[in-house]
Amino acid sequence: MTHLRLNPSILSADFVNLEAELQRIASADAVHVDVMDNHFVPNLTLGLPIVRRIQQVSPLPLDVHLMIEDADRWAPAYAESGAASVTFHAEAAAAPVRLARELRDAGAKAGMALRPATPVEPYLDMLGELDLLLVMTVEPGFGGQSFLDLTLPKIRRAAEAVRGADLPLVIQVDGGITEETILRAADAGATVFVAGSSVYGADDAAAAITALRAAAARTA
Repeated sequence: MTHLRLNPSILSADFVNLEAELQRIASADAVHVDVMDNHFVPNLTLGLPIVRRIQQVSPLPLDVHLMIEDADRWAPAYAESGAASVTFHAEAAAAPVRLARELRDAGAKAGMALRPATPVEPYLDMLGELDLLLVMTVEPGFGGQSFLDLTLPKIRRAAEAVRGADLPLVIQVDGGITEETILRAADAGATVFVAGSSVYGADDAAAAITALRAAAARTA
């Protein structure tokens, strides 16, 4: 059975009490940290100094998602900060193969993200350079959006390509993940799920994590 992982996003957390908010999700697999620069996406969140501090106090490994321009320049520093994985956007990288190798060389797993309208086919030949492929299931930039079903065929095609090449790559989805949509994403082939408001909007975050895991496992 494939191990399904849940990485809650702190985009929906209380930023004034981040250390306490991290403890609320201690039963998850990793903490998803969204870095936005107000250029690649129309939102501004946090940068490298805050990520370094989160790294020091987090009970979970960091899964950093960079929604920033000029990823080739900035992404390696996040890997060097100790993040377990660093994901850059294909649309923001001039040399994605080189960047993925730099991230791995710095000790992080290399991830690449695709916006909902970005096809996976141009990148199939480089999947072996990656540890993680993130298929955005909403337009990146803000939490609380509804899951886009139009991304399901892309998840399915990516999963088929990974299986066909027998790669250890995992497929992550991010955006609008609830107990209902996680089932469809898992059925399409995703194994790592980023959930923000459905976890942090719950009174009991740990119970929400358990419920989401159980929902995804129904496809196994």
